[in-house]
Amino acid sequence: MRRHFLALLLAAFAAAACGFQLRGETTLPFSTLHVPGNSPLLAELRRSIRAGTPTRLVDEPARAEAVFEVANESREKVILTLDTSGRVREFQLRYRVTFRVHDGKGQTWLAPGEIVLTRDISFGEEVLAKESEEALLYRDMQTDMVQQIMRRLAAARLSPLA
Repeated sequence: MRRHFLALLLAAFAAAACGFQLRGETTLPFSTLHVPGNSPLLAELRRSIRAGTPTRLVDEPARAEAVFEVANESREKVILTLDTSGRVREFQLRYRVTFRVHDGKGQTWLAPGEIVLTRDISFGEEVLAKESEEALLYRDMQTDMVQQIMRRLAAARLSPLA
């Protein structure tokens, strides 16, 4: 029993020494944020902001210190490979979001930027299974997209008026 305790204690010290720490609360550089729109991406972004930051979401852009604005959100499916008979063997799924963050008065928190995520998927005879896999990959990409947006929001800085 004592050996197990010592092994557990040693493992805890090793994890602490390597710099491991749980992801805590993210601090965004603005206290209020307006996120207009009703796409699944924006709903997940709002949930992430509510759950992981002290930043308050507001319904009106005039009451917000910053406004998150999506210019474009698209999903694409591109053929990667064909077999010898010309049937598709592999696709690439692309999820692209273009956005910016501003204060509504001419100053920019985050210049227009784009995030593109890709996943490769093989394609075979089992069409229904592949459709489910594709939907699952897009949901996974959406979660990754929200995490990348959150990191960019955390690094945002207010630029002076030009």
